[in-house]
Amino acid sequence: QVQLVESGGGLVQAGGSLRLSCAASGSFFRINAMAWYRQAPGKLRELVADITSGGITNYADSVKGRFTISRDNAKNTVTLQTNSLKPEDTAVYYCKADYKRTFYAPYLEVWGQGTLVTVSS
Repeated sequence: QVQLVESGGGLVQAGGSLRLSCAASGSFFRINAMAWYRQAPGKLRELVADITSGGITNYADSVKGRFTISRDNAKNTVTLQTNSLKPEDTAVYYCKADYKRTFYAPYLEVWGQGTLVTVSS
């Protein structure tokens, strides 16, 4: 079983920064794409950014130029550096990973428990 544990959320003033981290642990053969999603109160969960095992990144338009996703394949971690935060960035941020248990197994997805980011105006 694979588990994801996020950290780094908190309260920050508008214009500030936070660094979110997510670490994967457990038994798996390989982790493919990793991603950060967020869900604001009363809204659907949305993709913030994702990154392939080869380092190709993709960002939501709302965070381009402000957020940076990166990963360390050796440590099975993914990080989201958030800069120039706005009140509308307030949400629970979730880490997601696609992994396979063996070479022949299909890819499965696993989610972290979420970390709250609150941006005050």
